[in-house]
Amino acid sequence: MTKRKVAVPIARAHGLSNAIWKTSCTDWESRIMSGRSLVPDLPLFQDEADRALGIFKRLTLFDMPGHPSMGEVGGPWLFPIVAAIFGSFDAKLQQRMIQEFFLLVPKKNSKTPSGALIMVTAMIMNRRPNAEFLLIAPTKQVADRSFEHAAGTIRNDPVLRDIFDITAHIRKITYIDPSASGRGSYLQVKAADTDVIAGIVSTGVLVDETHVFAKKARADQVFREIRGAMGARKDGFLIQISTQSRETPAGQFAAELKMAKAVRDDKLLDADGNKINFPMLPIIYELPRNIEKNDGWKNRAYWPLVNPNLGRSVDEAFLVRELQMAELNGQAALALFASQHFNVEIGLSLQSDSWAGAFYWDENAEPNLTLEELIRACNVITAGIDGGGLDDLLSCSFLGRVKGSSEWLHWSKTWAHEIVLERRKSEAPTLLDFSAQGDLTIVKDIKAAFWEVADLISRVDKSGKLQTIGFDPVGVKLIVEALEAKGIAKERIVGVSQGWQLQGAIKAAEVKLSSGQLTHAGQPIMRWAVNNAKVEPKGNAITITKQAAGTAKIDPLMGLFDAVSLMSDSPENQTSGWQTDNVAALMKKIEAAAAAMAPAR
Repeated sequence: MTKRKVAVPIARAHGLSNAIWKTSCTDWESRIMSGRSLVPDLPLFQDEADRALGIFKRLTLFDMPGHPSMGEVGGPWLFPIVAAIFGSFDAKLQQRMIQEFFLLVPKKNSKTPSGALIMVTAMIMNRRPNAEFLLIAPTKQVADRSFEHAAGTIRNDPVLRDIFDITAHIRKITYIDPSASGRGSYLQVKAADTDVIAGIVSTGVLVDETHVFAKKARADQVFREIRGAMGARKDGFLIQISTQSRETPAGQFAAELKMAKAVRDDKLLDADGNKINFPMLPIIYELPRNIEKNDGWKNRAYWPLVNPNLGRSVDEAFLVRELQMAELNGQAALALFASQHFNVEIGLSLQSDSWAGAFYWDENAEPNLTLEELIRACNVITAGIDGGGLDDLLSCSFLGRVKGSSEWLHWSKTWAHEIVLERRKSEAPTLLDFSAQGDLTIVKDIKAAFWEVADLISRVDKSGKLQTIGFDPVGVKLIVEALEAKGIAKERIVGVSQGWQLQGAIKAAEVKLSSGQLTHAGQPIMRWAVNNAKVEPKGNAITITKQAAGTAKIDPLMGLFDAVSLMSDSPENQTSGWQTDNVAALMKKIEAAAAAMAPAR
């Protein structure tokens, strides 16, 4: 087949084709700012791409007056994506050179209808007999809408009516063309909230609104099954089409988005730090960070750049009205509007009623900070413990004061009883992510978690730098017993008053973060807890409580506040009252002590 030449020489794809493939798009910022396609130069099999585009552009939209074709109403931004999906298929080898496609585009940019018609195109283009194609929607409503878009275009076309059979009650469309090699193939549209999604053996899968679907129970397993099926089908593909998350990305969606951005930016590394070429094409409509972070997305001049279908399925006047309403309704409404219509990732500073320290959390992260480094760098350490019930998280925070300075370092560890995964199914994917990252340990016996906390504290105590251990006084008897069994004297185990009485620690942490004097390990579980924290006024004071945070957990953050409460009392190093790291200060202290002991003249 005829291939279009690629502009940049890059690594061969698995040695299976003479073509050269790479899907990163490191110049995406200049591309999006100039309104160019976000699809990089690719060595497409042009015959395949042209045939697919011919089919796709002919398909009609059943719910628009006059039933216009995609060629008439589809934006020019979409056609290079369709060409890449199908033009990456080597018909000679029956091999798809790009197997994954990740499209992040704001609401109203024709995601659902485009996705449905891409899957109809896939069935017509397919060579595998009796192949299964699956369109997974997060809800029954979205699934029904996706099915109607696919079925509607078939009903409106006499040629398509003869080669497809529609079984509406199970949302199934079968390709029955007797002359086609792909006859017997079918598209099944499933809803994640009502249909069973298991045992996937599909040739092609499209996931609509990944940010919603990824919250469903077993979403991570579904993705593993999809990718496992592609391993057995070289012609297989996975397409994800989504808007940005309505809250800070977490769980499976955060993992998928991170992967897509790493591929786009050519920063995907293996365990040894070497760049790897992953067969995914990421198309992410977002503004460069320097514009986005200063609310540049509010500038109407940028709106067409991240809303490529503006003027077609996206109405600018509607966006103007919605922005005005969001600004009137407060920060939460504005954050939601920005995430859904401009793909602005909701960060810690965009949450409604956020803890003030959240505004500075990300900029104070040091991902390379370990507990060992904290112990080495600090001369005074306090510990804070929070939680511990079966339906709770148990968190232990260590806060250290850096030698010769007033800077603080923070590191934490969290445990959870396995029952929390059942009782909080909506949070289970996120918690499992934290477990895989090593910041959370899931136990079958909560007593085992208490002993692991005691082991960790004993390990820090052996440095001679640990001062006191603070905790919420409610329900901690077993933890105290475990600590005492490790040789921690009871007088060093201190109850920290909660509620409004914790306000001093909350404010101290805010000040340290805002001044850059509280550096933390950048642990995702801490960021999640900070994101979950909501401030609740109590008279002239404020509180951050689990109740105020709703069903989301904040135990890791509360453990930090307990440690801050103790550190704010400026404890001295228990091994010595002399700070030997600052020589000048030490000499002044020695001279003052000598002068005090000298006899009066």
